[in-house]
Amino acid sequence: MKFFIDSADLDAIAELADIGLVDGVTTNPSIIAKSGRDFKEVIAEICKLTDGHVSAEVVGTDAEDMIREGRILRKIADNVCVKLPLTMAGLKACNQLSSENIPTNVTLCFSANQALLAAKVGATYISPFIGRLDDITLDGMELIEDIRTIYDNFGYETEVLAASIRSVNHVKECALVGADVITAPPKVVKSLADHVLTDKGLAAFLKDWEATGQSI
Repeated sequence: MKFFIDSADLDAIAELADIGLVDGVTTNPSIIAKSGRDFKEVIAEICKLTDGHVSAEVVGTDAEDMIREGRILRKIADNVCVKLPLTMAGLKACNQLSSENIPTNVTLCFSANQALLAAKVGATYISPFIGRLDDITLDGMELIEDIRTIYDNFGYETEVLAASIRSVNHVKECALVGADVITAPPKVVKSLADHVLTDKGLAAFLKDWEATGQSI
């Protein structure tokens, strides 16, 4: 399973990339707006931190604007992936950009039927939002399972990119049901390494080692 980092924090992305935990990055206009910086400049800098796809989202609402913006975003770097909303206009834009061999990430997916449409028009990734479904008492993980089954049934190559991940349990469950990719904030990715027994065991080992007076 690939790990994408859902952030525009260059330092946080670089830290995880140095460890080997960054297969790509997802962003959106809201995330980048918080930085107060130029959108294209931030995307360009993120693209230098990973060889994987970096999702950069269009802001147009009709297909023609999305296609135009997608072509502009793709020129920023070879690993830019154009992020499009799951609307009919977004699907039309996805179909056109995909025909031009431009990678696409269709986002804001909340149903298996929507995911089926995205695969039909050639999306590189589909982004089902787990946490937001959980927020309204629906089962976000069930959606991931349904999409996985549908894509496997018909051999669709669109990758399931689980988004809106809020916890380490979300990551584990995505791995169990076969999501191709998860995208999560840096804090969640770091938390995957945490366990109270690991900390306790390490403390005991270090204490015993210190008592020997030796060094390596």
